[in-house]
Amino acid sequence: MADTVLYEVSDGLATITLNRPEAMNAMNVAAKVALREAVETAAADPAVRAVLLTAAGDRAFCVGQDLKEHVGLLLQDQESGTRETMNTVREHYNPIVRALTGMAKPVVAAVNGVAAGAGFGFALAADYRLASETAAFNTSFAGVALTADSGMSWTLPRLIGHGRAADLLLFPRSIGAREAYELGVVNRLVPAGELAEEALKVARALAEGPTVAYAALKESLAYGADHSLAEALEKEDELQTRAGASEDHTAAVRAFVAKEKLTFVGR
Repeated sequence: MADTVLYEVSDGLATITLNRPEAMNAMNVAAKVALREAVETAAADPAVRAVLLTAAGDRAFCVGQDLKEHVGLLLQDQESGTRETMNTVREHYNPIVRALTGMAKPVVAAVNGVAAGAGFGFALAADYRLASETAAFNTSFAGVALTADSGMSWTLPRLIGHGRAADLLLFPRSIGAREAYELGVVNRLVPAGELAEEALKVARALAEGPTVAYAALKESLAYGADHSLAEALEKEDELQTRAGASEDHTAAVRAFVAKEKLTFVGR
């Protein structure tokens, strides 16, 4: 993985850091490839029980596509008569979002500044979002004559409703952290100087929790968003059976009855 994205695993927590602060963590091709590799590595590693997605610097979480690189690639496409540049959605953004939303472990996003376009989409793909009080969010796509990608057509309306999502997508504007919290985009607001510490605390708590149960909760929420109550009840039965067979469930019940301290093992 390139140094445009940093990857570290410690005590069951994988920390993925977008690392182009000089470019407001914009996604050039190298960064997109590195982020895809990082999230897929975290998803596949059984030693990883939670993921923290964060960013270097204090101005931006990620402003989405690196437009300086992008315009050059578009011009190359025009000269060659191809459209390869826009394959980035299929080759990069889609796999990144699938890995974030589909991995059987919780993902925490720490939004330290501007999250725009795909950067906003990556934050929405996380299961839990903390934001600095100085953060801001912008869909951005229509402003550069594009439609939504990075999963935003799926994630945003499920969080804030179809009407509000359409408003933000059709008329891109910057919304501050407070408004984002009130809309339901953000789970927790944190003073700017405390975000890194608080996000690490939240992510570590999840990394030390009942991983099988968290995976089931994540799957059930995604399933319930698109299925009937009857189907959701069947899915809950399936997932509860799976969670109930875990080592952590038996240990947790025993510890509760015995009034003993419990340490989850993630199995």
